[in-house]
Amino acid sequence: MKKLFWSKKLSMVAGLAIVSLLSACGNDEDTATEEEKSAWDDIQEEGSLTVATSGTLFPTSYRSEGSDELTGFEVEVVREIGERLELEIEFTELGFDEMLTSVQTGQVDLAANDIEITEDREENFIFSTPFKYSYGTAIVRSGDLSGIETLEDLEGKKAAGASTSVYMQMAREYGAEEVVYDNATNETYLRDVAIGRTDVILNDYYLQTLALAAFPELEITIHPNLKYSPSEVGVVMNKDNSELADNVNGVIEEMLEDGTIAEISAEFFNGADVTQKVNIEE
Repeated sequence: MKKLFWSKKLSMVAGLAIVSLLSACGNDEDTATEEEKSAWDDIQEEGSLTVATSGTLFPTSYRSEGSDELTGFEVEVVREIGERLELEIEFTELGFDEMLTSVQTGQVDLAANDIEITEDREENFIFSTPFKYSYGTAIVRSGDLSGIETLEDLEGKKAAGASTSVYMQMAREYGAEEVVYDNATNETYLRDVAIGRTDVILNDYYLQTLALAAFPELEITIHPNLKYSPSEVGVVMNKDNSELADNVNGVIEEMLEDGTIAEISAEFFNGADVTQKVNIEE
């Protein structure tokens, strides 16, 4: 009888040990599953993409007069990306410098604000397939072209723009004094050139053309002889979020192929198709 009792007791202990072991294995598997979840998994679970944009850059990201609705070329491209990925889009309005930091720290999933693809930026971020091609121009005063004939004449001039933009970097390289704004509107930039507070704005051709058209009363113009730095633009993502990039690129390539981005471009760039590469030597 005593032998039978100990036999049963050993069986119970063994059974408990097996249950504990299985339970531990299950916890390990759950923990492993949690650890293996990617940023893309989190985005799909939440059902949304957080997107940094300025809300002040016409016609890329802005609000029409009298409207609270955010719109613009890249805003609508991103909305279409979200629709095709079956994700809601949540926009966060930030200054240019802050939006790149927010992507890098993971506070937002991507940034869309006419951000040029450069080798330096590609060291720190993933860029999507490019969907806008352009080149650099200069807005100057119409009366005297702000005393600028060539890029070398930027030395000592006051150049307005975002501190970390490729255009401000070029201005600094040519000796210009930078004047930085905190997420200012186009009108502020342009009016300051017109009244002589600044001398020049280096920026993308399409953006400059439309900005001028919006304020015809200002005595400013695009410099007739300055064309430089062909550029490519895409949305920006965190360097570690390659799965998001793969999915975003997949739908962008679909949108380029089926003409969707060209249609959005025509709406915001006065009929121009910014998805076509440009040749500034022509």
